[in-house]
Amino acid sequence: MLKQNNRYINRELSWLQFNARVLQEAADNNVPLIERLRFLGIFSNNLDEFFKVRYATVKRIYEAGKEGKSQLGGLKAEELLEAITKIVIDQQSESLKILASIDKELEQQNIHILNETDITETHHDFIKNYFFQVISPALVVIILNEEVALPELKDSAAYLTVKMSNTNGKDRFALIEISKAMDRFIVLPSVGNSQYIIMVDNILRYCLDDIFNIFDYDSISAHMIKITRDGELDFDSDLSKSFVEKLSASVENRKSGQPVRFVYDKQIDQDTLDFLLNIMGIDSQDSIIPGGRYHNRRDYMDFPSLGRTDLLYKKIKPLPVKGLSLQKSIFNTIAIKDYLVYTPYHTFSYIVKFLREAALDPNVKTIKITIYRLAQISHVASSLINAAKNGKEVIVSIELRARFDEAANINYAEQMQDAGVKMFFGVTGLKVHCKMCVVEREEEGKMKRYGFVSTGNFNESTAKLYTDFTLLTANSKILKDINKVFDFFEVNYKVSRYKHIITSPHYTKTKLFNLIDNEILNANSGKPAYIKLKMNSISNNDMIDKLYEASRAGVKIQMIVRGICCLVPGIEGMSENIEVISIVDKFLEHTRLFVFANNNDPKIYISSADWMTRNIHTRVEVTCPIYGEDIKNELQDLFDICWNDNVKARVINETQDNTYLRNDKEKIRAQFETYNYYLKKLES
Repeated sequence: MLKQNNRYINRELSWLQFNARVLQEAADNNVPLIERLRFLGIFSNNLDEFFKVRYATVKRIYEAGKEGKSQLGGLKAEELLEAITKIVIDQQSESLKILASIDKELEQQNIHILNETDITETHHDFIKNYFFQVISPALVVIILNEEVALPELKDSAAYLTVKMSNTNGKDRFALIEISKAMDRFIVLPSVGNSQYIIMVDNILRYCLDDIFNIFDYDSISAHMIKITRDGELDFDSDLSKSFVEKLSASVENRKSGQPVRFVYDKQIDQDTLDFLLNIMGIDSQDSIIPGGRYHNRRDYMDFPSLGRTDLLYKKIKPLPVKGLSLQKSIFNTIAIKDYLVYTPYHTFSYIVKFLREAALDPNVKTIKITIYRLAQISHVASSLINAAKNGKEVIVSIELRARFDEAANINYAEQMQDAGVKMFFGVTGLKVHCKMCVVEREEEGKMKRYGFVSTGNFNESTAKLYTDFTLLTANSKILKDINKVFDFFEVNYKVSRYKHIITSPHYTKTKLFNLIDNEILNANSGKPAYIKLKMNSISNNDMIDKLYEASRAGVKIQMIVRGICCLVPGIEGMSENIEVISIVDKFLEHTRLFVFANNNDPKIYISSADWMTRNIHTRVEVTCPIYGEDIKNELQDLFDICWNDNVKARVINETQDNTYLRNDKEKIRAQFETYNYYLKKLES
């Protein structure tokens, strides 16, 4: 491990350790076999995004001639680039071993993944027919020539590099693009009890002679490569263009961003590799990583189920929220008390039902909502369009710069705008990351507000995979504050005071510091003092230092951090009262929950914000208080269930070794236990 500032763990290196935890899931024999393959896909997909964004950022610092030590946790940019590449090479090597092990176990289950040398007469005709009917018409083949400029290779697309050798000593090179539009895994006809799958890459290898039959060669070979480009968006300064036009152009330009990673099959001939690096302009400051035969292993996220439910996690049926019916008015129900929806344990249908009810109710006059990411087919968006067509004033703040979802958000923004929805496209210099909705309904001549605040996106697809809290409320105090945030979207220079919610970028740091200071004061006075935090990431040095201060005062701090954790727990004289665990399991832990003891009268918040610099200073975020005693108790129960996990929890410590938390207590797997917790609630 590189020598780092002993107060903080470098953000990039911490993130790589999070991805190592994902890789642990792929290696875990207790995880169903096909799910293990899918975790390999998640590991690979995460790595692609890391190189597009974080590695690219460090590379920009290096190329600007800066050391970047203040930004990079005390490390120089150059040594950090080298460290990242070394770690990734080791992780890639480990992932290949895991994949080989999974392949053997699949064979024991009579599932065979064929390569081109395994194909027999049984499948020959099927594969050839599939090639000519499906693959060949869509095939893109690039003949490489040092005298002709190489077309821009697509970011994160996989290519087969083809070498055609001749006895005259003159080799010819070509690239075959493996289009994302192609199914990566093709299920072949079963034979008896055996099931067969072949990757499209191997069909291409099997059919090389069909692709290059116009050329004269004695031997032909194919090896895979992949290039990852800088994913940062650069905006031009043309004042005549709208923000949407500029963003659309920037998303398009991202496709030709600077290369930051080149992955290649380590079996490739050296002369072929040298030819490629030269023609593509790849230099030593790009991360050049030898890999296995197959790249874009993110495609394993879509590995076919083959009807083998025994090799998959058992699907859970989302539960109803006790007391909250989809067959009755949600407004009437939450007018009496607040309700907490915890997806995926609860059904996301409550959020859609809320919006559909608002769209149809003649007494509803206004709907205001923030949108960060939407599902590909979004019932949320269709409900808002429906409301606009029913004459409601619908106001949507959509964050067009939600990374890698820009194009989808632009498309939905245009649809909603065409339907008469009033659109706000973020705030200059800030990303709108908060998740909230306010509905204004006329009741007895007065306007009453209903709404919800969430820790996650209003997205039907991710709601099946991400754990998120959504508070459904008619609390006038909370909703009055939230309405002020929408006023801020319209008039950015007007910064309101909030009595209940905590907002970024104006108040989050100050308010959280006050809450922590209260715990320090109580600890110094001998009163009960503790802090319980659950979040995705913590990297802001000021927030970390404040927790260190609380630890030194004797405040007991329990933290559940899924991803980046730059805080170093358990160091005498600095953080000995801080414990940190991370849970990686079937669902992606996405909730943000903050609990402060407050002398045995807990203050509890759910939030859209992690404790990262961007969430505190350069995003619009909302941290919402929980006032209902029943929900406060529920959230504390849920935190404790996670904290007591001794199956999927890893200990976060100075050594960053991702050791599983093991003890002699009864086995508790938090995600399974949480589902059982809600089942018992329904029965009580």
